[in-house]
Amino acid sequence: MAKTSVDKCFSVEKYALFMALNSAQPKETYSSDTGKNDERDWPHFVCGAGAAATNIIVTFPAYKVMFRQQVEGLRFRKALQQVLKEGASNIYRGVFPPLMQKGTSLALMFGMYNKFQKDLSRCLTNAPSAATNASAAMLAGTVEAVLTPFERVQTLLSHRGHNERFKNTFDVFKILGKDYGFREYYRGLTPILLRNGPSSVLFFGLRGPIKSTLPEAKTSIGNAFSDFVSGAVLGACLSTLFYPINVVKSHMQKQLGGEFISFRKAFITVFRERKGSVRRLFYGVSLNYTRALVSWGVINCSYEMLESWLSYGYLLNKTKHGLT
Repeated sequence: MAKTSVDKCFSVEKYALFMALNSAQPKETYSSDTGKNDERDWPHFVCGAGAAATNIIVTFPAYKVMFRQQVEGLRFRKALQQVLKEGASNIYRGVFPPLMQKGTSLALMFGMYNKFQKDLSRCLTNAPSAATNASAAMLAGTVEAVLTPFERVQTLLSHRGHNERFKNTFDVFKILGKDYGFREYYRGLTPILLRNGPSSVLFFGLRGPIKSTLPEAKTSIGNAFSDFVSGAVLGACLSTLFYPINVVKSHMQKQLGGEFISFRKAFITVFRERKGSVRRLFYGVSLNYTRALVSWGVINCSYEMLESWLSYGYLLNKTKHGLT
């Protein structure tokens, strides 16, 4: 009888906890921004990686077409025809680096943001939360730059000029290190730093306010939809804003060996190649915008769902042990 009473009590607590975690919360607050319910760090890394893995396979073909537009200045139809002409076996050529890079990148982005945010809040108790959050986001974005080799390899595999030279991802890593040296892995680091830090600050700083402008979610499905919309809109806008930087980065990273040119010099070269047209710097941006709209909507939504589930399981376990 005593055991039955405890089970009933636990069931009541379990239901109450479930309802509390799934009730509509203030839309400007994200679970990843507060960290009040779960003091652990690892769930944020795991959720970031899981969110990244859900969209890479679907969006990679679109990336391939967009990449051709970036590097060769082609219009959409011609770039698409070029990719299709190379055959189905080449469409997913180079998918492993972004799968590894994006999974690890988002794990670092969300995980390190959460960790830096906690540490800075403890150390800078009198600093405004906006300042600590922005600093945490900038640091997290900077840490992501250690993954530059994955973007470097992805660029080489996606460029048609290297189709015959490299067999696969591991072959590129091997040749780069053996024939060109460690520094070659980090060609194009400067534009990545210019992109990662500021974009992380804007993403973590604006996703809450954007979500707060949407109608109040009264169900878990409605809340997930709000997460998708806020992530999609913000991701697409930031992707468009930093698109020219990515164009210059691709130009720098497609080179194999030779002089390491500065970002400024690479930008001038690309600008001249595009005949001094700002519009041509944005070739491929429409596809990039659409891809980012889907990707960041899925990433933001799936991250929040995964984080909520892990937090629910953790708090449920604490409640269970507290009752026994």
